[in-house]
Amino acid sequence: MTETPRLPNGAQPDPDHEGWYSWGDFPRGSFAAATGRLIFRPTGEGTAEVRMFPTEAHQNMGGSIHGGAVMSFTDMALFAGGRCAGMAEGHYVTLDMHTRFLARGAIGKPLTAHVRLVRQTAGGIVFLSGFLEQDGAPCYDFTGTLKKISPRAKSADGDSSDDAQRR
Repeated sequence: MTETPRLPNGAQPDPDHEGWYSWGDFPRGSFAAATGRLIFRPTGEGTAEVRMFPTEAHQNMGGSIHGGAVMSFTDMALFAGGRCAGMAEGHYVTLDMHTRFLARGAIGKPLTAHVRLVRQTAGGIVFLSGFLEQDGAPCYDFTGTLKKISPRAKSADGDSSDDAQRR
């Protein structure tokens, strides 16, 4: 019996990249859509790769990948890569993320995040690390901590406790 790889919810084989998975296109106008199509795959026990395809929309005034685009992609790579690397299924939020800029990323070349699941606790805290590369050369490295959260209970009027606290 073949074991199904651990994948993020909603992942499907990517039709254009054999052996990779994707969510397809993000909803138009969503924040995630600005990053563009992401593909991801498990690469071994506790490791995964996540790839984006930088376009002119991700470019800074100096002609390289904008730091904000790098940070957004890295955050998304923590989730997709973490799940592919063996992170338990569930809903997570980012507690912290640190990124070091080692070299300029180029527009028009795939940017690949190599994600490593360092540790996950019984309490739902997940520690991840990795680096982003283009053409085999590291451009950025990162660490991140995620926390698994439970859905909030709905009140009698249908609001979650988070919604009620915001009022």
